[in-house]
Amino acid sequence: MPGTPGPLSVFSERVIGGNYPDITIDRETIARHGLVVDEVQEAIRTALVGVQAGTTVEGLQRFSSNLRYSRNLQVDMPALREVLATTPMGHHLPLSQLADLKYSSGPSSIESGNARPNAWVYVDVAPELNVGNYLASAREAVDCSVTISSVHSLAWSGQFESMQRVEDRLRLLVPLMLVIVYSVLLVSTGSTLTSAFVLAGIPLALSGYFATPAILDYSLSSLSIAVWVGLIALAGLYAETAIVFWKYLDIARQDHKRRGILVGPLNLVEAIRQAAVARVRPIAMTVATDVLALVPVMWSTGAGADVIRRIAAPLFGGVATSALLVPVIFPVLY
Repeated sequence: MPGTPGPLSVFSERVIGGNYPDITIDRETIARHGLVVDEVQEAIRTALVGVQAGTTVEGLQRFSSNLRYSRNLQVDMPALREVLATTPMGHHLPLSQLADLKYSSGPSSIESGNARPNAWVYVDVAPELNVGNYLASAREAVDCSVTISSVHSLAWSGQFESMQRVEDRLRLLVPLMLVIVYSVLLVSTGSTLTSAFVLAGIPLALSGYFATPAILDYSLSSLSIAVWVGLIALAGLYAETAIVFWKYLDIARQDHKRRGILVGPLNLVEAIRQAAVARVRPIAMTVATDVLALVPVMWSTGAGADVIRRIAAPLFGGVATSALLVPVIFPVLY
C-alpha cells in the first residue's frame, strides 16, 4: 500500500500479545480419583480468582468478602502446580497430577465482525485525491501483491463504503426529485409543454454546478452527500425562477392580446422583451444574495475549509449559470 501514490499514511493495527496461564484438565486421571471436572475447576478458581466467603453490610451497601490465595501465587507457575484438590475419599492431590499447567502466548484482544475475527489496515488519503481512482489503483496493487486464501476475505470500508451508500441513494433520489419538480410544474402551469420546457433546462442550468469543481480541480467523486443535496436544492431554485419567469412572459403576451396590439411577430417580441426586462432585477438580486453569501465560504481557511469549499463551489457556479440561462434561453424558447 505505501507504494501506491496518493495516501498520506498507511498503518495496520498492532496486535500485542501476552502470556496467559493455560490449564488443561486430564479427565482420565481425575476420573480414577473419583473427581469431576467441576471440582478441579473449583480448586483452580479458588487459587486464581478466589471464592466468596460472605457479605458485609454497611448501611444500605453490601460488599462481598472474598477468600483467595496471595497474588504472588497467580504468577508463580511452580506454586500453582502445588495447589491441592480434595478427592471424595479425603485425599489431597496437587494440580500437577490432575492437569497440565503452562503459560501460552496469545493476543491481548481479538476483534471480530459478523462473528469472524478481523484486523484493520488504515489508509489516510490526501483531501485533494479522488478516492474512487485511488481505490482502483490500491485494489490492483493488493491483488498483485497479496494472495488471499479460501479461509480469509478482504473488504474495503470507510469513506469508500459511505460513497457507495450515497450512490445507491442518489439512484433513487435524483429521479424522484425530477418527478416531483415536474409534478409541481404541471400543477402550477397546467401545461405539459411548459413543464417540459422548464424541466429540459435543468441540465443546462446545472452545468455550472459541475463545471466549477472541474475548474477548481475538485473531483466530484470526492464530494460529500451534502453537495448532492445542494444539487437537488439548486434544481428546485432553478425551477422556481424559471416558472416565475415563464408566468411573466404569459402575462405580458395576454396583456398585449387583450389590448389588441398582438398582431404580428414583432409585437410578440416586444411583449417578451418587456417581461424579460421586468424580471432582470429580481433575478440579479437573487444571484447577488446567493453569491455574496458563498464568497466567504469559498475563501475560508479554517478547520474543515477543504470540505466546506467543495460544497460552496458547485453552488456558486450553479446559481450563476441558472440565472444566466433563464433570461437568455427562455425568451427564445417562448
